[in-house]
Amino acid sequence: MSTVDKVTAIADPIAQQIGYELVDVEYVKEGKNWFLRLYIDKDGGIDLDDCTRFSEKIGETLDSQKVDPIPHPYYLEVSSPGAERPLKKEKDFEEALGQYIHVSLYQQIESENTFEGTLKELNEDSLTLVIRIKTREKELVIDRSNIAKARLAIKF
Repeated sequence: MSTVDKVTAIADPIAQQIGYELVDVEYVKEGKNWFLRLYIDKDGGIDLDDCTRFSEKIGETLDSQKVDPIPHPYYLEVSSPGAERPLKKEKDFEEALGQYIHVSLYQQIESENTFEGTLKELNEDSLTLVIRIKTREKELVIDRSNIAKARLAIKF
């Protein structure tokens, strides 16, 4: 089980208990330092007090584990997922229907591995994006197994 999976298993019930949704967990090395980043949300959005409250609770819980789930010293960061929230769970994709999203692919489609467009349709196997190519719109069906990452996007 990866560090992210271990932390998610610990953090998700805590987030739910105090009224938050655990949106994402990252454990990354930047330079010589490790960062554990937890992204939380709730109806109406997250503020600094919410981040502080969750940070204190999760920090205490992680420190009290008999077996440390994190192999290196790290910096703990808790924040809102922001306007470009990642789409990871099925619920995230369902809530994004009709919204503008960014999708990164494992394998290229039409010589491209990233697309932005409006999420028109969604099923178990694929999603349909309405993308704009110069002055025309086109529907693009993408196999869900080909999606490396997806997130909400800001349309310019």
